[in-house]
Amino acid sequence: MVNRHFFIIFMELAVQKREKFGKIVKNLRKDGFIPAEFYGHGIQNEHLTVPAKDFAKVFKSAGENTIINILINGQSKPVLIYDVQTNPLSGEFASVDFYAVKMDEKIQTEVPFVFTGEAPAIKAFNAILVKVMQEIEVLALPANLPKQIEISLNGLDAIGKSIYARDLKIIEGVKLLADSAAVIATIKEQAKEEEKQAETAPAAAQTQVEPAASGTTVKTATAQTISKEQK
Repeated sequence: MVNRHFFIIFMELAVQKREKFGKIVKNLRKDGFIPAEFYGHGIQNEHLTVPAKDFAKVFKSAGENTIINILINGQSKPVLIYDVQTNPLSGEFASVDFYAVKMDEKIQTEVPFVFTGEAPAIKAFNAILVKVMQEIEVLALPANLPKQIEISLNGLDAIGKSIYARDLKIIEGVKLLADSAAVIATIKEQAKEEEKQAETAPAAAQTQVEPAASGTTVKTATAQTISKEQK
């Protein structure tokens, strides 16, 4: 569907209003539905259900900070997928929050990085690539939000070389809220102990040190004012 005011095509997801709460919600999941919440600044909270298969398709394509339209009783509402809870054992979706956005109001959210290429210094100097940041906070109109920001590692050819927030190529209309001097990725020398282990172990294609996984919660927009009822 086309948002006629902004002439932008958004993915659509049909949802239904929910009247089941508490322990009964478990039955929804067994039947292939996900309990969801719809809320936003100045908007009354609505309890929803979402077909799990339909949501999985949309979430895989749209990601965490792409505007989609949810259809409630035939009414189209632009939202961000704000919070996704998953079952730590099965990996299945447990609950979803949709944050209502106004297309003419800027929002604050996190945009993930996608690292491409290889850092030459890893092989040349037996160095370590440290990814200090996995995402960055931005401010933009909903229509201008990038799904992700690509960062090439090909320029990291020496120990001590880094990629900073100021090096990012950001489209017009998007403002970075992080310090321009913030380090995103850097090349470090291996400790002596690590070097000995590296000599005895098979050479890896690329050695990286990354922050721990975020777990079972996906957070998107850091909404300025969020009023949310208990699921």
